[in-house]
Amino acid sequence: MKSVQVLLAFALLALASTFASASDPSPLQDICVATNNLKDGVFVNGKFCKDPKLAKPEDFYYSGLDKAGDTGNRLGFVVTPVNVEQIPGLNTLGISAVRVDYAPYGQNPPHTHPRATEILTVLEGTLYVGFVTSNQLNNTLIAKVLNKGDVFVFPIGMVHFQFNIGKTNAVAIAALSSQNPGVITIANSVFGADPAINPDFLARAFQLDVKVVKSLQKKFWMNSN
Repeated sequence: MKSVQVLLAFALLALASTFASASDPSPLQDICVATNNLKDGVFVNGKFCKDPKLAKPEDFYYSGLDKAGDTGNRLGFVVTPVNVEQIPGLNTLGISAVRVDYAPYGQNPPHTHPRATEILTVLEGTLYVGFVTSNQLNNTLIAKVLNKGDVFVFPIGMVHFQFNIGKTNAVAIAALSSQNPGVITIANSVFGADPAINPDFLARAFQLDVKVVKSLQKKFWMNSN
């Protein structure tokens, strides 16, 4: 009986640890403004923190999210981030935001945020959005067409995308559950890796001709350099 109780306690502890690590660690102080000045700094969660008594309003402020980004690129979209790099006061607070602008038929290609869940709100235009579940759920596509005012959630770690299916520009604002969510664009990572992944391996993995893989690697490498 005692061994069963020990096992149960261990299972509950493991479960609690899983929940605790699902997002950025909870802060242990009111504020921890990130600083590049190492003098008297304390290293916390990837950044040095300055003396909280020296905090000022500008540490928690960002201006310009009302301005459209330049979508003149091959994908027709641009992301304007507001994370700990733009607002030092976000350090240890476990949250950030982005503005995403889409040209007509522009797309934010399949990607994932390794450290954050994302909740996206459409401000203008019409977007087709979705995410793909993991292998355990048979790689199911969960997608929907969003209009102005609609909201959609992309769970942490899931591959997801947005596509402007309208003839006009579209704009969205998203919040993410990390001060530095990170982004992995799938095609860029696979075909634009430097040094390149063995094309024979990728050809077999993606069931493509090796010539097609080499062509993709050349295109993505050139776009990233």
